[in-house]
Amino acid sequence: MAQNLGAPINSHGFEYGVKHFNNPKSGSISAIVHEILEIDIETVKSLIALGAIYIDHKRQLEDIIVAENSLFRVHTKPRRHPVDYRWNDLIVYEDSSFLVLNKPSGIPSHAAVDNIVDNSLYQLEIAGNRKLMITHRLDTLTEGLIVYGKTKYFVSAFNNLIQNRLIQKKYVALVETTSVLPKKLIHYMETSLRAPKKVTEYFQEKSALCELDVEQQVIGPDTSWIKINLMTGRTHQIRAQTSAMQAPICGDVLYGSKTIWPKNGIALRACEIGFTWNDKTYEFKLPEQL
Repeated sequence: MAQNLGAPINSHGFEYGVKHFNNPKSGSISAIVHEILEIDIETVKSLIALGAIYIDHKRQLEDIIVAENSLFRVHTKPRRHPVDYRWNDLIVYEDSSFLVLNKPSGIPSHAAVDNIVDNSLYQLEIAGNRKLMITHRLDTLTEGLIVYGKTKYFVSAFNNLIQNRLIQKKYVALVETTSVLPKKLIHYMETSLRAPKKVTEYFQEKSALCELDVEQQVIGPDTSWIKINLMTGRTHQIRAQTSAMQAPICGDVLYGSKTIWPKNGIALRACEIGFTWNDKTYEFKLPEQL
């Protein structure tokens, strides 16, 4: 057993399948993980390919030889996501500076700590033999328009536009309410790395401003269709703010939804994005019907 090899396994992150240990002797990553954690070699190699193994805090993508007493962090249960799409067919626009993708729901927009493969950025790079960079993010469960940069110059310029609130981002959603929502929602998000995110109506120290406009609302028998103009872009902002108004997004169980929505997604779509760059205005739109 691992405890008899002189390499105690740290329990931090254990519930998520994360194992920490120092190896008692040098050897290949696959051999050491196989011996310490009793995981078969082929599974270890698949973990390496996913980027789920770190040595001395550095992600390892090759089965290298490591020195004894190196610090291992192994994500034994990496989260997997469906990536079987014709990725180039999901591109809305592409030029030499940036690319706009209609991202499916249920897929991260960038690499995760336990998986560098199952995300839209990586899949686009492989599908088109292109190098892409993050400019902004969409939640895994959210579908719709996301912009990836191709040059550092564009990414820097796009980030400046975001900081100066010069990017127009609009969403459509189905929410569990038949009450009329305010035209403007302002909350303050508590600082936390964990979800669900908590928002309050009152400013607290180190809290982040969350602001959005409800441009349209169509009330149905049990739910409402809303169109949102997102003024600030915090993680899970729309999800947290609508939930705080007793109007969680359909399918968003994490924020209190009781409605079943198709697997791997919630009823939230990034349907419009617009910006001006290099003296040219770009506007991209998707259908608003969910």
